[in-house]
Amino acid sequence: MPRNFFGHQTFKGRGVASNVPGRFDSLTLEQTDDGWYQDEIVENLTETVLPDRARSVITSNDSPDVGFDVSINPYRGCSHGCVYCFARPSHAYLGLSPGLDFETKLFYKADAVKILEAELAKPRYVCKPIALGINTDGYQPLEKRLEVTRGILAVLTRCRHPVTIVTKSALIIRDLDLLSDLAKHRLVSVMLSITSLSNDIKRTLEPRTASPQARLRVIEQLSQAGIPVGVLVAPVIPGITDHEMEDILSAAKAAGATRAGYVLLRLPHEVKILFREWLTEHYPDRAKHVMSLINQTRGGKDYDSQFGTRMRGTGAYAELLGTRFELAMRKLGFAASRERYELDTRLFRPPIPDSAQMSLGF
Repeated sequence: MPRNFFGHQTFKGRGVASNVPGRFDSLTLEQTDDGWYQDEIVENLTETVLPDRARSVITSNDSPDVGFDVSINPYRGCSHGCVYCFARPSHAYLGLSPGLDFETKLFYKADAVKILEAELAKPRYVCKPIALGINTDGYQPLEKRLEVTRGILAVLTRCRHPVTIVTKSALIIRDLDLLSDLAKHRLVSVMLSITSLSNDIKRTLEPRTASPQARLRVIEQLSQAGIPVGVLVAPVIPGITDHEMEDILSAAKAAGATRAGYVLLRLPHEVKILFREWLTEHYPDRAKHVMSLINQTRGGKDYDSQFGTRMRGTGAYAELLGTRFELAMRKLGFAASRERYELDTRLFRPPIPDSAQMSLGF
């Protein structure tokens, strides 16, 4: 899949401005001005959507600091365009850039429902809560048309299988019928990710996501429907959004959130390059200060991937964030940050193949 953009240019509705080389690229390109094609300016980038012919959809997780054992990611790449997305480097495995390619070259699990049913029907399958849409948002704009996430959720509902969801999209309300059914049996929990309450920050940081106000309305609607919902203040960006932590928690609590968490900005692999470009473009006056604060939380580096500290960071600044978070939690009446909402795995019933003989009913 050839790339159709090279260089550095801001596009409306896109989070990054370049196609940074992937870390596995054998060749790298360097832009130079040779005087040719000066009038040929790319106005927009075409979105490409292709099927991902996966042999399985359930992925096991062995990271000790992540709160789930198995997950399903309906999509690869994400048109939300969040500049900070920790999943961007995964596009390098496809020979694509974690930059603009990640936002415009998208893949979907074409046979997700069929494969999932086969996996759940295996005799040795052990039911554990499935984290849906963790690497990339399962409710990104493409989902409105393809409904891969809804298909997966329908299977899990039918099989009484527990599921957890993290999203920053208002599209999740479309599936209120399935979520409500799951909630009746303690089989679902949802977390809405809110980075900032400022629309101006949101427009450049995560351009194609729902507005902060829309996400708060989603929390309210889910809460009113009896669906356990919380807020994830993520990522906390030093010098950009860190001052909003208490305000986000307060607004989410007022909307009906009962649980909360936070994650410090993570800059793995190519993301550190893209984030530095974003800072230079949108916050040139404080770019050095922001990176200095980030480095203070990462042992002097842009990122430290060590389990146990990568989500919260280390050092005085990181400790201050943690203290602020815990104080706000107690003041607002949230459940303790270490208290997990346990889902019921005892109700699971494997799917019945279409070809299976029907039981006699009297």
